[in-house]
Amino acid sequence: MALAVREDSMSVEPPLAGLKVLEFLGLGPGPFAGMMLADLGADVLAIARPGVARPALAGNRPVLELDLKSAEGRATALRLAERADVLVEGFRPGVLDRAGLSPEAVHARNPALIYARMTGWGQHGPLASRAGHDINYIGLTGALHHAARRGAIPTPSANLLGDFGGGGMYLVASILAAVHGGRGQVLDVAIVDGTSYLTAMLHEYRTRGTWSDEAGTNRLDTGAPFYDVYACADGGYVAIGALEPQFFAALVELLELAPDWTTRRDDPGEWPKLRAEIEQAVRRRSRAEWTVLAEGVDACLTPVLSLGEAAEHPHLTARGTFAPASGERDGWRPVLPGPRAGASRSAEAALTRWCSGADHDTGAADNG
Repeated sequence: MALAVREDSMSVEPPLAGLKVLEFLGLGPGPFAGMMLADLGADVLAIARPGVARPALAGNRPVLELDLKSAEGRATALRLAERADVLVEGFRPGVLDRAGLSPEAVHARNPALIYARMTGWGQHGPLASRAGHDINYIGLTGALHHAARRGAIPTPSANLLGDFGGGGMYLVASILAAVHGGRGQVLDVAIVDGTSYLTAMLHEYRTRGTWSDEAGTNRLDTGAPFYDVYACADGGYVAIGALEPQFFAALVELLELAPDWTTRRDDPGEWPKLRAEIEQAVRRRSRAEWTVLAEGVDACLTPVLSLGEAAEHPHLTARGTFAPASGERDGWRPVLPGPRAGASRSAEAALTRWCSGADHDTGAADNG
């Protein structure tokens, strides 16, 4: 299934056009996957409990309130599942089963349905019934351990790594694989599995003996001074990732370091001195000055931007990464998907496609 190109693709058929996804709204990775599938053109209908505040990331698809504790709500959900290609749920194991919406019950109505279950710990295992959040999942999988400088406390990067990287992205990949490889599957998608998969390279390096379990001592976890963040004269920061020799040579020239560092940099014994010299050099100028000086130079030096600054950066603006600002929600600018999926469709039209003949009042739905 080919993806649409980014540039001027609003008239191109969305890559997931025709795929009907019934999403039972939860938190974090489930809504992220629902948002991504909808942005890629899938016809996603989200189901929410009545009176519950909409989670983040549910604004690009219609939301229908259903009380799954009532016979009417369960019956409507089953009728909607009959029309779906994919069902996505992100509750603890057993929640939808107790509501009469188990994979067996749904497959009795729709044998081809892909039933995707998104949890933190998975559907089985000693921790399956335990509560948890991103920080717990990435902690258990070893991913959080290396988010630290040597001797420092690990610092999570919001909930990006577990919920969205190891969770939502992994869920979308699993669903698309099932769509391509065979319908009627039940997918047990766990954040601990997806996050562990993200650490595959580090496990391979560790087996080779080129990665240490001591955080902050490796090339990619701030152990190397040429892969780290440095403070500028104005209190801003720049990120440096000059791993390859040619990029490091450009960095040496940009920072006006001693030229012989190009032959000394791979000796870990020299790293404390190199780090001190890079720190001293970066502090001589402001973040804005370094940004200008680094333009057109392959020194792998970039500014560390805030979320607000990132949305206005010329490169991301040129790529159309963010939607234009609007007067709604204090100028909030949604992040757009990489492959453009065509013009957005109205909630009313989506509800007509989903609920026609489903014996349910569609007036309880909105666009999040």
